[in-house]
Amino acid sequence: MLGWFTKHRRQKIIQSPFPSTWEAIVRRNVAYFSLLTPEEQSRLRDLIKVFIAEKEWVGCGGIDLTDEMQVTIAAMACLLILNISHDFYGNVETILVYPEDVVLPERPIGFFETVTSPLEPIGPITGQAFEQGPLILVWDAVLQSIEEAGSGYNVVYHEFAHKLDMQDGIADGTPPLSNKIKYQDWAKTFSREYSKLLKDVAKGKRTFLDEYGATDETEFFAVATEHFFDQPVQMAKAVPDLYRILKDFTNRTPPGEQTLFSSRKE
Repeated sequence: MLGWFTKHRRQKIIQSPFPSTWEAIVRRNVAYFSLLTPEEQSRLRDLIKVFIAEKEWVGCGGIDLTDEMQVTIAAMACLLILNISHDFYGNVETILVYPEDVVLPERPIGFFETVTSPLEPIGPITGQAFEQGPLILVWDAVLQSIEEAGSGYNVVYHEFAHKLDMQDGIADGTPPLSNKIKYQDWAKTFSREYSKLLKDVAKGKRTFLDEYGATDETEFFAVATEHFFDQPVQMAKAVPDLYRILKDFTNRTPPGEQTLFSSRKE
């Protein structure tokens, strides 16, 4: 019964018109939108409407949430799930938007926890996805992602990639896949490319993938997702196997991808 009500509510939302002001925001702020077919663009509009309606949006640090903030974030987040099975990021209930870099409070030590190494130092963040809890985004970082489209940096893609990773209950750099063969291909390809990045970073070599991806497997997946949606042409040339497996996962074969960022920053 709950599922019927959810489906009915979503259908009503989808049937509502997509505001022309929202259309302008998507076309202005989401470079990848131009790669979508007309049918995919229509489907993305539907996802945006449901996503905005179902999530709790909270402005923090004195920021007043605007349509531009919500539509931009929703469009980028929904682009990742456009062609895959999803439940509108059911593991994301609340999105906290801060105006600028935020410093989170120090994590309390659990009652039964034994500290054997220093806690991770507290510092400013531009976004963070929790396995349980809200997703945090800094609007200044989202604006930077828009301004530097084609550079491989996008904080929204990064944080929502983490939420895709967490959908199977664990953040390990492997999102839920459809069958055993895909898991085997994923493990083989990602392990090889992750190991290569680790070695190149250790040697001080210049790498296509942002070296933050060498932090661990979860960050490697999030960074790879950023590059896949923000630098598809360059990624296909630089790391073709990684590009192939992400294209298979997202079920996307971008038409005309050779010209997407031809006039943007390499």
